[in-house]
Amino acid sequence: MNASLAAAAAGFGTGLSLIVAIGAQNAFVLRQGVRRDAVLAVVGICAVSDAVLIALGVGGMGAIVITYPEVLTAVGWIGGAFLLAYGAFAARRVFRPAGALRAEGEAAGSRKRAVLTCLAMTWLNPHVYLDTVFLLGSVAAGQGSLRWTFGIGAALASLCWFAALGFGSRLLSRFLAKPAAWRVLDGLVAATMVAMGGMLIAGS
Repeated sequence: MNASLAAAAAGFGTGLSLIVAIGAQNAFVLRQGVRRDAVLAVVGICAVSDAVLIALGVGGMGAIVITYPEVLTAVGWIGGAFLLAYGAFAARRVFRPAGALRAEGEAAGSRKRAVLTCLAMTWLNPHVYLDTVFLLGSVAAGQGSLRWTFGIGAALASLCWFAALGFGSRLLSRFLAKPAAWRVLDGLVAATMVAMGGMLIAGS
């Protein structure tokens, strides 16, 4: 294995290890994939956003994260409040399935809503900056002249993961044909969002 391929593989593995962890963004992509609602747009936003953040980290922008911690604090409060609100709506669907079904019907094909929600979950989460800009950027710096190859590998891992999660989750559709199954999924989404939102605010 030549040096470039080894650096790309290291970036792919490192990036994948950071992305696969269960979080608000993954839960949202999973739900959109199961609903088959604006999946391409959501997957594209997640993958492109990660690529941009990884590029910033590889380019040395991680120093800003350390120099201006108050920025991450503000992002944490805003992002935490957003996730708590989204979790509350998901919990409402659990306890009011009839209303939720009507809401789903009204929201079907709402690309704008899905895009805005995805952007918020991606860019209002300070952990994203710490993982991609700071952590991946720091690891990439150790690759020397091959740091950009490492970054490409990490960005490719992000693309592969979100594409698999978004488009592969439709395989779960047959298991979610009953309203009770959707209530379980919404319950998991609500718990994830509330937990992540609470941690963001507590850590800010």
